[in-house]
Amino acid sequence: MPRNLTGRIVLVVVLPLIAAWLAMALALTVILATLHADATKSSLADIGQTLIVRFRNAALDRELRAVVAEVREGVAGSGIEVYLLRADGTYTELDEAPGSAIPGGPIAIPANAVRGQTLSGAMEFSDGNQHLYAATVLRPSNGAGPQAIVLSLQDRSRGQAIGDMLRALPLMVVVGILVGLPLTLLLVRSVGGPLRRLADATADLPTGSGHRPLPLEGPGEIRELTSRFNAMAEELETARAREAALLADLRHDLRTPLTVIAGYASALSDGTATGDDAVRAAQTITEESARLERLVDELGAVERLRRGAEGLRPEPIDARELLTSSAQRFRAAAAAAGINLEVIGATDPGSADPGLEFVADRGALDRIMANLISNALAAAAGGHVWLSATTGPTATRTVILAVTDDGPGFPPGAAARAFERFYRADPARAGGGSGLGLAIVREFVAAHGGTAHAENVAPRGARVSVVLPRIPLAR
Repeated sequence: MPRNLTGRIVLVVVLPLIAAWLAMALALTVILATLHADATKSSLADIGQTLIVRFRNAALDRELRAVVAEVREGVAGSGIEVYLLRADGTYTELDEAPGSAIPGGPIAIPANAVRGQTLSGAMEFSDGNQHLYAATVLRPSNGAGPQAIVLSLQDRSRGQAIGDMLRALPLMVVVGILVGLPLTLLLVRSVGGPLRRLADATADLPTGSGHRPLPLEGPGEIRELTSRFNAMAEELETARAREAALLADLRHDLRTPLTVIAGYASALSDGTATGDDAVRAAQTITEESARLERLVDELGAVERLRRGAEGLRPEPIDARELLTSSAQRFRAAAAAAGINLEVIGATDPGSADPGLEFVADRGALDRIMANLISNALAAAAGGHVWLSATTGPTATRTVILAVTDDGPGFPPGAAARAFERFYRADPARAGGGSGLGLAIVREFVAAHGGTAHAENVAPRGARVSVVLPRIPLAR
């Protein structure tokens, strides 16, 4: 079996074509052999009809001998042998050539046969070969004397048919090539061409040299494969672009704290910062180091969340209890910033809508609420932050957790990009963070099968909400 596709296609086309040739040749050989045999019998019958007329007119023995002599002369060299079939089933050979064969058995003449009727067939003669014969009835079977004149010729119909086929074979081969070759080339081109382009494009993918969508050509399966490859390549290009942007943003976010740390470290080492300045320098180094640690931790969290729901540990969650505990964690920070942190609605577990109970990963929910509240506290700037939980439409069986602040809100166009990595259109809302807080929220929510939304509220402020299914969707 050839290893390449082109060789296999050629083999698949050529083998059936050869098999078709052989089957056709065999069938035509049988048909031509039958036609040759029938033609030979018909020719013998025609000769027999002419002889019977002459034998009928030969009334006298002298004349009969003359007719026999004429028959011998007429068939000499033609291979035709002439016999008279007697009433007892034996034969009188009119052609007295030495070594001539006689029929291997009597020819049955029907009782109702009439003079001039011809019987034809095939029979094995005394020489062991198959002969074709034509027996023309001279008189009824109950009469005296010869019953029939028999003419025979060795059966060469098969050899003749094979000869005809050998003569026609070159034409059959030429026709087969003229028909099969274009079909083979068309098949190889329609299948092999797109596959070769796919192979070349696949080899170019690791180099990152860029990808142009391949044309959708060939059979349906090849077009579908090409379409999926184009989609995969486009997604890979997008991922590479996001990776490049991520690295650029990461370099930017790492450069600032590293610059600060390096500057203050130099001031401490060369004695420029002393006394209170040295204390402030040390505090700044500690703060910037903590910022770097948070940045690295958040980057790791985002990458782990790319694996989807496989890392989640779902458990029953009461939305009211979640909001209460989350508010309690940030109560001191809110008070220090002069912000009123409030949970809206009934917060006593078991006292309100049972639809606020759902199943989720508690650790992920704590991280989601912490990021949302941190962003809201940074934006509120001495105002208010409200936490709320509601049920979604009945048909959706969802729970909606929202954090609202009365800060400046999102700048125009920023709400749609709020969940992108490192996106900080409003430094006030970023609060000096890494720009990954809402990106982590979106990934945790997506791992549960939910969605996250950001919007401005009237007359002032912004709201970030997450919609979670009451039971996490299987991934």
